[in-house]
Formats: sequence, structure tokens, C-alpha cells
Amino acid sequence: MEMHISNETNNEDKSYVVNKLIEFNMRYFPDDLKGRYQAIHLFLKSADNKTCGGLVGEIFLNFLEVKYLFVEEEFRKLGYGLKLLAEAERLARENFCDFIKLDTLSFQALDFYKKQGFEVFGTLENVGGHTHYYLKKDLAGGI
Repeated sequence: MEMHISNETNNEDKSYVVNKLIEFNMRYFPDDLKGRYQAIHLFLKSADNKTCGGLVGEIFLNFLEVKYLFVEEEFRKLGYGLKLLAEAERLARENFCDFIKLDTLSFQALDFYKKQGFEVFGTLENVGGHTHYYLKKDLAGGI
């Protein structure tokens, strides 16, 4: 049989690939971790309910991954990023996560994350001319 590579946006094919990889991976995880998934959506709202920032992530298996953390520039350095991250950590502990992982670029928030107890476990140089940092914070076993 001859195969070819298709480069198209197709949600059905994307779902096939994602679901097949998840199915394969699940064979290798302990039963008590299978099915552990929770989306985390925390939003910073103004008095008039305008979104001014937020944190988006997910709890998967035994960790929380922060995918996005953003606060509008006018509200930075006022503690809102810290509050968002603290709430995410509270949820991670409540859900018995062993660690939190996230990534940041050199012009973003590396020092902020280090002050919150995150440690760099990897880097990639020359990502758009910057360094890409991968960070992890170990949690002491849940709540």
C-alpha cells in the first residue's frame, strides 16, 4: 500500500491522531492516574466584569501544567499574577498533584516564577532570538 502525507486542517484527522496517542500512552500509566484530567481556567476580572488577565492550564495525571498566564500591563506588579498562580497551586494541591510545570521566554517572567519557587529544568536557545525556559515546582503531596 502506498501512503502520502496530507497537510490540511481537518479536525477529524486531528482527533484521530490525538486519541490514538492518548490510547497508546494510557497503557503505561498506573490505573489510579488514568482519567485524571481537569481544565483550569482562572480569570482576572474588573468591577465591570472585563477580563484583564488569567491563567489557563490543566491537571493531568499527577501534575498541573500552566499553559498561559497573562495580566494586562496596567495591572502588573500589583500582585495579580501571584494571586492567579497561588490559586492554581491551591487547586493542584487539592487535586494531589506532585508538581506544577510551565514555560516562559527570557523577556517574560523568569524571575517572577523563580521567586515563587519554580526551578529551571531545561532551556532552548535561540527561540526567536530568546531563551525558552522550562520550569517545575515540586509540591509536597497535595493539600
